[in-house]
Amino acid sequence: MSRWRRLRWAAMVIAVFVAGALAAAVAPPATAQAGRAECRSMSSKILGHAVAYCAVLPPSYDAEKARHYPILYFLHGLGGNEQVLLNSGGINLVDDLWDRKDIGEFVIVTPAAGRSFYINSHDGKVRYEDFFVREFMPYVESHYRIRAERGARGISGVSMGGFGALHLALRHPELFGSVSAHSAALIEKPSRANLAEAQQNGLARMLGEAFGIPFDAEYWERESPFAIVREGPKLAGMKIYFDCGTEDDFGFNLGAQQFHDLLVARKIPHEFHLYPGGHNWDYVVEHFPASLEFHSKAFAPAVSSKQ
Repeated sequence: MSRWRRLRWAAMVIAVFVAGALAAAVAPPATAQAGRAECRSMSSKILGHAVAYCAVLPPSYDAEKARHYPILYFLHGLGGNEQVLLNSGGINLVDDLWDRKDIGEFVIVTPAAGRSFYINSHDGKVRYEDFFVREFMPYVESHYRIRAERGARGISGVSMGGFGALHLALRHPELFGSVSAHSAALIEKPSRANLAEAQQNGLARMLGEAFGIPFDAEYWERESPFAIVREGPKLAGMKIYFDCGTEDDFGFNLGAQQFHDLLVARKIPHEFHLYPGGHNWDYVVEHFPASLEFHSKAFAPAVSSKQ
């Protein structure tokens, strides 16, 4: 992984939860073989305001006008925004994988999500899940040349975005063929979590209004990937990958292990890893290539069937 370590200098300017604004709306390609990114916004009737997003387009996108591509929705963490891959140096990492032919070409789209956790909020005022499924995905897949089919559609995320990716994919398995998550905000029973008072207060601040004020542990459990796996639709054919650092600052490694155990008990195929590291972008950069390669392999049958 030495190649990825050389990219850390760009990633470490931000924490996983913090992303600054770019000066320009469109980022130029780093090399002649690189993809390009464009940042725009779309109007949402469900949310009642415009939602910003960034799309990373693969190297051949502008030249091969008749070609349609798989899509990976990448969900940012708490405090981040739609420009997380651009600000963190993640786009350079993706370009490097494309240049080395380690992954196939696909579109990557990141929407702004605030502190929504990508769910419909406890009070019903922020229906982000409804927006994402009913408005955002149809908009993106009609404005870009996307293979709008389950096998060519994946979703991934970091921390809050990892929770959101698992939540959305498992809740809507008819839409997604693959899902991955890094350092996902997984807690099986937050009402019974053995956390110090400072950790409990920090967790309450992090979760914000999505799960109610005061925090409603029952709502968390209802919306969590744990509950969806136990009570939700069958996951036939769903490809699942997730990892977490063994020194995760929020203890999400414990939740990741419990989620792995649940999937094993339910006989649901998946790939799971615990690696040394904490809850930060440095950890994500180390393992982000693995999930990109995971989705690339998941997309391969859909791509080859069209050739």
